Amino acid sequence: MTLCLRVLRTTLLPLVLIAAVLPTRAGGTEPGGSVYIEEMTSPELRQRIADGATTILVPIGGTEQNGPHMVLGKHNMRAHVLAGLIARKLGNAVVAPVMAYVPEGSIQPPAAHMRFTGTISISESAFEAVLEGAARSFRQHGFRDVVFLGDHGGYQKSQLRVAQRLNREWAKDSLYRVHALPEYYAAAQTPFINALKAKGFTVAEIGTHAGLADTALALAVDPALVRSGQLAQGSKGPGSDGVAGDPRRATVEAGQLGIQGIVDTSVAAIHNAIQARAAH
Repeated sequence: MTLCLRVLRTTLLPLVLIAAVLPTRAGGTEPGGSVYIEEMTSPELRQRIADGATTILVPIGGTEQNGPHMVLGKHNMRAHVLAGLIARKLGNAVVAPVMAYVPEGSIQPPAAHMRFTGTISISESAFEAVLEGAARSFRQHGFRDVVFLGDHGGYQKSQLRVAQRLNREWAKDSLYRVHALPEYYAAAQTPFINALKAKGFTVAEIGTHAGLADTALALAVDPALVRSGQLAQGSKGPGSDGVAGDPRRATVEAGQLGIQGIVDTSVAAIHNAIQARAAH
């Protein structure tokens, strides 16, 4: 069963989020076709660029353990859906394939998430080389604004280094710019945590990894990303099972608070970044 159909069956998500993950192939249910370039042909994408879709969002996820109750691809699924929502709200943007291979720390000896089965880690240099190659490719095809949307905190500095390096190289041509968007990641931190606290959730519950905040966002993207039986059992203790927090009271509704904040904050930041680029 596809992700789209699983989400539709739950009937728990607001209509706007359901629309974001329903089948969106070009010529399908979404007016103007899909925002995901993987679902377009080359001529279709070329025409979209010619029609003004000159901003491309690069969703960056990561494959890592998320405790016994949440799938390894949490960041990838979340980045994919959120990038689609952001692109549709921008109106002149499309979405690149999700980057699922990211730095996750030492492999040998294994550290942090690498201590748990399924986590994949690559070097920072390899990660930055892929980002740079992608950005150069998108410029070649006519995209003026390449926006990195990093769903994981560990590689935010790498995104910034790549953006700064390319922007220095491209400085003589103000039409093209790479934007490392810290606002995307930041919106899932303090603002979301404050919103959850206002709903009565404790800091200990909210957690820092695979706790209530992380789990609520996953539920709002697709409840099938969370194993309800394991969720009900709670964590075995701080860090012992890869969980920092207590996810048991996580809900779709709580996650929707974070999704709305991430989308609205990111759209505003991208508008500002593009205006700043155009002003130079």
